[in-house]
Amino acid sequence: MPVSFSNIPGNVRVPLFYAEVDNSMANTATATYKSLLVGQKTSDGTAKNGVPVFVSSVAKARTLFGRGSELALAVEAYKAVDTSGELWVLPAEVTGNKATAEVTVNGLALGSGAVSFYVGSSRVQVSVAQGSKANAVAIDLAAAINAKSDLPVVAEVKASDAEEEDETTAVVVVTAKEAGVYGNDIQLSVNYLGSLNGEESVSGIDVIPGIMNDGTGIIDYAEALKVVAAEAYQFIGIADADTTSLDAVKVDMNDTSGRWSYARMQFGHVFTAKRGDAETLMTFGNSRNDQHVSIFGVEPKNPNPAWLIAASALGRAAVFYKNDPARPLQTGVLVGLTVPNVQDRFDFNERQGLLSNGIATLCVGASDVMIERAITTYQRNSFGDPDNSYLDSTTLYTLAYIISALKTAITSKYARHKLANDGTRFGPGQAIVTPKVIRSELIAQYAKLEDKGLVENSELFAKYLIVERNVDDVNRIDVLLPPDVVNQLRIFAMQVQFRLQFDEE
Repeated sequence: MPVSFSNIPGNVRVPLFYAEVDNSMANTATATYKSLLVGQKTSDGTAKNGVPVFVSSVAKARTLFGRGSELALAVEAYKAVDTSGELWVLPAEVTGNKATAEVTVNGLALGSGAVSFYVGSSRVQVSVAQGSKANAVAIDLAAAINAKSDLPVVAEVKASDAEEEDETTAVVVVTAKEAGVYGNDIQLSVNYLGSLNGEESVSGIDVIPGIMNDGTGIIDYAEALKVVAAEAYQFIGIADADTTSLDAVKVDMNDTSGRWSYARMQFGHVFTAKRGDAETLMTFGNSRNDQHVSIFGVEPKNPNPAWLIAASALGRAAVFYKNDPARPLQTGVLVGLTVPNVQDRFDFNERQGLLSNGIATLCVGASDVMIERAITTYQRNSFGDPDNSYLDSTTLYTLAYIISALKTAITSKYARHKLANDGTRFGPGQAIVTPKVIRSELIAQYAKLEDKGLVENSELFAKYLIVERNVDDVNRIDVLLPPDVVNQLRIFAMQVQFRLQFDEE
């Protein structure tokens, strides 16, 4: 009986016709790619801390995590880019203090107008009538802030200032909705778009925003990621980019026992963002060395919270890499983010410095914030020598796709096959493989990957591919796979050697 049946017994005697279905040669499915956001909710959110939940819409996120929460706003930023992707969110509890800032209002309005106050990139406008005193403006400002329930802060006027109506100085206390260091990253400003966009100070009234600070407490990512250890997420976004948090992520993602290990093969990549001047970010980036994390540098006066930038970049990476893991993320628009003012952006030399020290960069197009280059923090090998093998996150996603595709092919076709040496004489239809059969399968799969534009140089791949039977375990095939991953057009250099007139000859 040369054909290897799975279910039809070889000794059946009852007539007549029997058929079993074998799907081993029909699998053309692709993997489902899932995203994960880890962050904080407010006490109003109905979701339970420590339990991942599927989020299909921004409206659902506001209910689950509370309006104006870090997570609700992060989901909104993600969904503005990846509208249909499968997004899971893990709320985590944080113990600490809420970030606060004082906004000082001075003066007496000599004319009418409006105060354009910004919480991050969200504008709160307050109309000011001629003759209005500072305390009246402060009361209206606090009320306007609180009326926008999707802002990450609440506000109140200091009672001692508000009680005396003839005072020309008042203070509005702005407080983050939840405890945590995330609140320190909320930028407060006035007239951010400037007079060219119709934002001007009201004559006689000065509004001076303070800096959000004193927020304490971070997510315990070591514990949070244990909750989802059994699940594969190809795109992971975290709100914090401090050393403790990134060290926990490094353990979770590592190649030995983590998501990239042989035993788990969940793969994925982590995206986050960190605010600071170029020198500070370069120093921090140089202290990291993890190929599974990309940290986007955020300018000190960038109005967008770093955790919103991280969520938006995560969404962009999910959309682009799901479509083609080998195409670079450069020029990918982060929909909904406010463009920083020209004077507040990192210049070319600063971005070059960041990219040379493990920090991914953003840039500004005509009117959009875009990903410039999503490098990883990996910079050195185990001996501390320079190593650019894992420079770009694109490389990791391409490798993950290749491994997953080959795994699907092998497990679909040869899950219950016997193993024999090359040259063994067996009848056609037998469920037997040899090293040569496996080798041919890998070469065929590589050709498909090359057709998809993920690898190149098939002939050299076949030349250096090694498939052999393990000498100590007769049930094992060992493979040395040498894929030549396709590269990306990242630099176009041209020398323009002009002439005033070509010679006739």
